[in-house]
Amino acid sequence: MSIERIIRSMVGTMILLSLALAHFSGQVDITQMSWLWFTAFIGLNLFQSGITDFCPPAIVMKKLGLKESGGACCS
Repeated sequence: MSIERIIRSMVGTMILLSLALAHFSGQVDITQMSWLWFTAFIGLNLFQSGITDFCPPAIVMKKLGLKESGGACCS
């Protein structure tokens, strides 16, 4: 697994963990429809992207003609 995929998985996990902690501490009620569901979707997408290396936004951007760089974590 590459560093970029590990970082995507880690970030997705941290987003989902922060939502869960806010919910269970009583600061946020995620049982109601709100913009926090969008945050949860982003976290889940990042996590699955890190595990499977399938990223729908990247596919769309490639079809739009954007070029892929060496990666966010490459030096």
